[in-house]
Amino acid sequence: MTTPTLYDWAGGHDALRRLTDVFYDQVLEDPILAPVFAHMSENHREHVAIWLGEVFRGPSRYTDEFGGYPAMLAHHLNLGLTEEQRSRWAALIAASADPAGLPDDPEFRSAFVAYIEWGTRIALANSQPGATPPPQAPVPHWGWGEAPPYQP
Repeated sequence: MTTPTLYDWAGGHDALRRLTDVFYDQVLEDPILAPVFAHMSENHREHVAIWLGEVFRGPSRYTDEFGGYPAMLAHHLNLGLTEEQRSRWAALIAASADPAGLPDDPEFRSAFVAYIEWGTRIALANSQPGATPPPQAPVPHWGWGEAPPYQP
C-alpha cells in the first residue's frame, strides 16, 4: 500500500483553500496580525493554499506559476516580523484546521504543525533587516516524519 502525501490526506487544494479562507478571515480581525496583512492582494489566500499544496507534495503550481522559493522569499524580505506575530500566525493557522475540515488524526496534525513551526521560523529569520537568505532554494517538501498515517 502506498502512503498518501500530506496533500492528498488533507483533501487536496480545496481543503487547503478552505484552510486559508478560515485562517485569513481571523487574521484580518486579529490585532497582532491585521496590520501585517492590511494590504494583502485578493489572490493572497489562493497563493498560500497553492504554496501549502506544493510543500505537502501536491502539484508544483507555486513553482510553475509564481516562481517557487525565490518568489515566496521575496514576500518576506525586510518585513521585520516579530516573534509575537510569528507565533500568533502559527497558532491561528493551526486552530483553523478544525473549522476548515482538515483531518484531525494525530499523525496529520503533527506533520502539519511541524511544517507551520518550521516555515514560520524561516519566514521570521528571512524577514529581518539585513538577513541574507539563500536566493535560490527548492520549495520544501514536507512529509509524515516519524508517524505515517494508519491505513488498515
